[in-house]
Amino acid sequence: MKILITGGAGFIGSNLAHHVRDEHPDAEIRVIDDLSTGDEANLEGAGVRFVQATVLDSTALDDVMTGIDSVIHLAALGSVPRSVADPMATHHANATGTLAVLESARRCGVDHLVAASSSSVYGGNTKLPKNEQDWTRPLSPYAVSKLATEGYVNAFRTTYGMQTLAFRFFNVFGPRQSAGHVYAAVIPKFVDAALSGEAVVVHGDGRQSRDFTFVRSVTQVLLAAAERRTSSPDPVNLAYGTNTSLLELLTAMEQALDTSIARNHVSPRVGDVRDSQADGRSIRETFPDLEPVNFTAGLRETIRWYQTRKPRA
Repeated sequence: MKILITGGAGFIGSNLAHHVRDEHPDAEIRVIDDLSTGDEANLEGAGVRFVQATVLDSTALDDVMTGIDSVIHLAALGSVPRSVADPMATHHANATGTLAVLESARRCGVDHLVAASSSSVYGGNTKLPKNEQDWTRPLSPYAVSKLATEGYVNAFRTTYGMQTLAFRFFNVFGPRQSAGHVYAAVIPKFVDAALSGEAVVVHGDGRQSRDFTFVRSVTQVLLAAAERRTSSPDPVNLAYGTNTSLLELLTAMEQALDTSIARNHVSPRVGDVRDSQADGRSIRETFPDLEPVNFTAGLRETIRWYQTRKPRA
């Protein structure tokens, strides 16, 4: 098996690389990442061939693409607030980047590709839970770029006959997720603050909810999709229907840490959706043999990982 992971030095990509190595010790794993948000240290022990380059570099991309069986395209600039601050950078990395990866795959004769989209594409649709046939209305440049990702993936399926599949990630969390930057996701930010004895910053009233998905639940699906060459004309929600508010998250963290956590409520963030939840039907029908990791178990494993890290400077 020869797999290319774009953005493979990032949080999800590096967890995927280690998972592939654990399941397929003889696999050839290639990673391309410009390290704009990833860290090569995340790949230590995964035995990958690493290329530091942007997916917009066609020469580097074609070189690492040649001979691959399946591409798992995760390279992107994440974060709604980041996209609000710099929408053009988000568009180039996510929309143009996806087109570049698809074109490289086509040039190199690689006909299977899995790509990461986002639940943010639902945007203004307040229906809960959400299924893949529900209408989309992006509320941020990031969400627009992910809807473009889906569009390009499906267009290459219908136009060029590629086997493709776009997964809509919800709120993925787990080890190797960075907490040390302004655009960090909510769980690493909360855990980092709690372990430092600081108040967590809650945007809004804290009753906004998310379908938190442990990273191992995601990586096992991504690997299975590559192994089975799974494809679909429709996107698939890669989440299992949990619905946890930020206040409930904090309660679960307090139980895991056996301590109280101070909260500092501030104004809601521009572009954020109020609630997010998948119905979980399509992912279970597509991969009926795969069971997700329980939220509480995943949260406790995540906290343990942060606790083993060196103290912050």
